[in-house]
Amino acid sequence: MPPLLPCRAALLQCVRAPLRTAPRAVFIPTRNASIKHPKNFTPPSPDELEELRERTIEFARREITFDVAQQTDQGNEFPNDMWRKLGEAGFLGITADEQYGGLGMGYQAHCIILEELSRASGSIGLSYAAHSQLCVNQLQLNGSDEQKAKYLPGLLSGEKIGALAMSESGSGSDVVSMKMTAKETDGGYVLNGTKMWITNGPDADVIVVYAKTEPDAASKGITAFIVETATEGFSCARKLDKLGMRGSNTGEIVFDNVFVPSSNILGSLNKGVRVLMEGLDLERLVLSAGSLGLMKAALDVTLPYVHERHQFGQPLAHNQFIQGKLADMYTKYRASAAFTYSVARHIDESHESPDIRTQDCAGAILYAAERATECGMDAIQCLGGMGYMNEMAAGRIMRDAKLYEIGAGTTEVRKLVIGRAFNREFGTR
Repeated sequence: MPPLLPCRAALLQCVRAPLRTAPRAVFIPTRNASIKHPKNFTPPSPDELEELRERTIEFARREITFDVAQQTDQGNEFPNDMWRKLGEAGFLGITADEQYGGLGMGYQAHCIILEELSRASGSIGLSYAAHSQLCVNQLQLNGSDEQKAKYLPGLLSGEKIGALAMSESGSGSDVVSMKMTAKETDGGYVLNGTKMWITNGPDADVIVVYAKTEPDAASKGITAFIVETATEGFSCARKLDKLGMRGSNTGEIVFDNVFVPSSNILGSLNKGVRVLMEGLDLERLVLSAGSLGLMKAALDVTLPYVHERHQFGQPLAHNQFIQGKLADMYTKYRASAAFTYSVARHIDESHESPDIRTQDCAGAILYAAERATECGMDAIQCLGGMGYMNEMAAGRIMRDAKLYEIGAGTTEVRKLVIGRAFNREFGTR
């Protein structure tokens, strides 16, 4: 198979060329916020998506070997050369405009890449998602042409690392209670405060940051900013030591009179919650694919072991209790994948008038995250004593999977989100 190429046209030209010659209607949006896909987006065909999956699997087998995944976890260090490799493969801008180096392929494609990267390493997959979805896609959805031209090329090539900073030690799920402030000054704003649990925080060059520009205005006083971490006053107070997703470097970051020019406001002044909501449903959907990858990883480590390991004169896989666990693991993966990809496909296919249902996006990650943790636990149980050893991947998979029940909104918050979506739909609060 030829080397991975950095743009959609080159990567997929064998199946893309006929589509490019066909006439297509030009969609003129009524407002920028309604656009969820790149310019001239065409939903990828099943053949394109399968080709992308094959190439992502090839990349993961070559670059994210078992040893790399284990070292990332045990050393709690991200392999920073991976960013350039991901950029060269074209994976960092899967939802971004081609004019900036993106592939412009949409959310089905993004889910595929995150799933297969997470299958190889949950940690590397999570850092990838924080960069490509939380940072790059927020810029794609809300950035001005000037902001995109300035920041996207470096982020898409892997030269720059991206992150998003929203949570604080006292305001995780309760975003509106954030304390970080941004006070207006000549030519811009001065940011003061701290952000907690920031994936890629210790390494990032560019961070989308939420701060209070009108502290007394609750949700109507929050603004999103694009912050360059080389700016004076920015620092990472500490890298956090986590139970799972180790090596997906996560930190507490500090803003001490950090000046940000007005040109780096993302979206509009005091409309940061709108920027947040523009990407939040899509964030939940794409991150559900991380759980899919971990379920696949659980099957990858379990199936060979139970067929090779003999007890009582036969392979473990001939034991009906083990067969039951394998059946449950496989069914959980297949059901979760069907949920996630059906939602992603609908969003891609409705791109001219995006139909994004909050309850579907929250439901996809709610279901997949819980099932992934269960599959991780089942993998340990099927491997028995070896499953409890850190030299095997089963424990790492389980620890990594648990994060998806907490990050991007806890399981409990997702249930509230779904319930409130129904309340809005049926006219109640």
